[in-house]
Amino acid sequence: MIDAAHGDNPPMLWIKAFHIVFVTSWFAGLFYLPRIFVNLAMVPADSHAERERLLLMARKLYRFSSLLMVPAIGLGLWLWLAGGYGGGWLHAKVVLVLLAVGYHHMCRSLLRQFEQFTNRRSDRWFRVFNEVSVLLMIAIVVLVVVKPF
Repeated sequence: MIDAAHGDNPPMLWIKAFHIVFVTSWFAGLFYLPRIFVNLAMVPADSHAERERLLLMARKLYRFSSLLMVPAIGLGLWLWLAGGYGGGWLHAKVVLVLLAVGYHHMCRSLLRQFEQFTNRRSDRWFRVFNEVSVLLMIAIVVLVVVKPF
């Protein structure tokens, strides 16, 4: 298969493949972490074991998805700097990726609130918040595949 942006350059195709793997893995964490927050927001005040189990899961998932985010962004930068990509769609994608990074860090802030017993948001709020990462990924994929501008 020939890649239009990088010609017949197999090393760049490997970079692109691993970029896609790390991005989808990172987003899997962004899809599931807020779902844990939904469950945390629903835990009764006297259910300490359930709360601690969910917090442990959330901490581990946040750390793991943070580790996945780094190569996802690094490989994306490599593809960008190697050339062959450009146009308005790429600028829009970069903005959406920055929003995804901000969303990732917001998840850390929300996790800290649960850890410190300062969360004031409802499970319903977290259900809506959970959809933000899905919308970001859809928009990013559409920009990359369709290149509408």
